[in-house]
Amino acid sequence: MAGAHLKRVADENGGTILPIDSEPNALWQCVIGEKSSPKRYIITASGGAFRDRTPQELANVTPEEALKHPTWSMGKKITIDSATLMNKAFEVIETASLFDATLDEIDVVIHRQSIVHSLVEMEDGSIKAQLSLPDMRHPIQFALFYPERRPNDTLPKFDLLDAYELTFEAMDPSKYPCFDLAMKYARIGGTYNAVLAGADEAAVDLFLDRKIKFTEIANEIQTTIDLHEAKTEFTVEDAIAAAQWAYETTTTRHSTV
Repeated sequence: MAGAHLKRVADENGGTILPIDSEPNALWQCVIGEKSSPKRYIITASGGAFRDRTPQELANVTPEEALKHPTWSMGKKITIDSATLMNKAFEVIETASLFDATLDEIDVVIHRQSIVHSLVEMEDGSIKAQLSLPDMRHPIQFALFYPERRPNDTLPKFDLLDAYELTFEAMDPSKYPCFDLAMKYARIGGTYNAVLAGADEAAVDLFLDRKIKFTEIANEIQTTIDLHEAKTEFTVEDAIAAAQWAYETTTTRHSTV
């Protein structure tokens, strides 16, 4: 919601932001030691619970179906965001702030196995990737002990010979309207990122409570955004307030007296 602010504070005070989310953490591991910035940042996405459904089949999916993530074991909010790919939109925004990249330098590809967590393409065409089994303890440990790497026998080990295949596919925008919606307003910036976060959280709650359909999540977010008077210049407090406003505004539309 306010990545540029946090990055500025870190830079001004000689601090380093250590990303723990698996995809930005993987990008971070890939760029360590490089003297030049990557030409392209490639974030992978599993595609979520409905990656093999057609857009027409999504109208009547249930919360229980949406919570059956094919590779990760996560909380309800992030699992639904994986199904809409809103989580990937937030990761793109996060990557732009963390690595001083433009949105055009960041791509998202579908990677069903969730083994390759992200990649970077360097100026010479070389591509570096970070691989591990889908377990959040890997990126968390890396951040906790950075710049050291510590052995940990309790972490699951990935064997290339057990992978069988690692596949990559283009994202189908028709299945993930939340992603394109978020990217549209991320390009505008300001407090829109905060409103995206707040409205999405509310819409996910409404879906989990069976007050809206899965296919209505994007519409709920758009409706709230349309009501927002965005600020170009804003403080962290403004971002927090905008997110809270967006959550309450989206939720109130479906409250009963």
